Amino acid sequence: MSAAGIKYRVEHETEYSYQSPVTLSQQYLHLTPRSFALQATESHRIRVEPAEHEASEGRDYFGNPTSRLTLMAPHKTLNVHADSVVTLSQRPAMAQLQGSKPWESVREQVQRAQTADALEATRYLYASPHVELSSALELYARPSFRPGRPLLEAALDLTQRIFADFKFDAEATEISTPLEQVLSGRRGVCQDFAQLMIGCLRSLGLPARYLSGYILTHPKPGQPRLIGADASHAWVSVFCPLHGWIDFDPTNRCLVQGEHITLGWGRDFSDVTPMRGIVLGGGAQQLQVKVTVTPLA
Repeated sequence: MSAAGIKYRVEHETEYSYQSPVTLSQQYLHLTPRSFALQATESHRIRVEPAEHEASEGRDYFGNPTSRLTLMAPHKTLNVHADSVVTLSQRPAMAQLQGSKPWESVREQVQRAQTADALEATRYLYASPHVELSSALELYARPSFRPGRPLLEAALDLTQRIFADFKFDAEATEISTPLEQVLSGRRGVCQDFAQLMIGCLRSLGLPARYLSGYILTHPKPGQPRLIGADASHAWVSVFCPLHGWIDFDPTNRCLVQGEHITLGWGRDFSDVTPMRGIVLGGGAQQLQVKVTVTPLA
């Protein structure tokens, strides 16, 4: 990756089709990529059909950009198309992240919370709606977190073990599936694996936050990049006092580098759901989501 970084375009289209007309729809969106030290949002636009709607922009408790939509005209379909261009900066490789403190020292430093960064990290230390803490999660994490082992080395080992021990299975879980069931069934999707790793870390007393966004996929050799074939992705960020927040992806057993595009972060999936809301009427509904991530020259 060059010093200037790599630029990507992300198109995220969500369409709801309803059996009968919806008379009122209110939607809360996390579809605007977050700008921070490692990512700059160059442009962003949300297009909504029906065009008759009210929209407002804001930020949530965690500082993520949000949008609110209100549609009061009757409609049987709702289409939300987010089009963004972002530039990713160079992230440090594992060889550049040497010298992290033993994980027990980091746990003690966060518990004392004597710095602003450590105090901010404590909000990601406790149980949350989709991440419970348990002795079973701590027990699973312990082989990676041996006494005195550097924090980031241990976190990478846990990342790789989850990849090895669990199978990606889109039919095995739902949004509400508890981590205990994910741990026992050893199956799930990126959201489950991210929340499982977060549960392991927090059960050890270490802060960890949930990252929502996208990852560049690679077509098979000789095959074109398919439009709309990508999907939302989730991974984990671990607080390290020496280096700040460092991201790991247990679904792909890697330290996050130059192909992960961040929408936002929170305690778990419920804090950064791409789109959620309430409707009056509509009856049965069908949902279709298309995501395309394209590298730009």
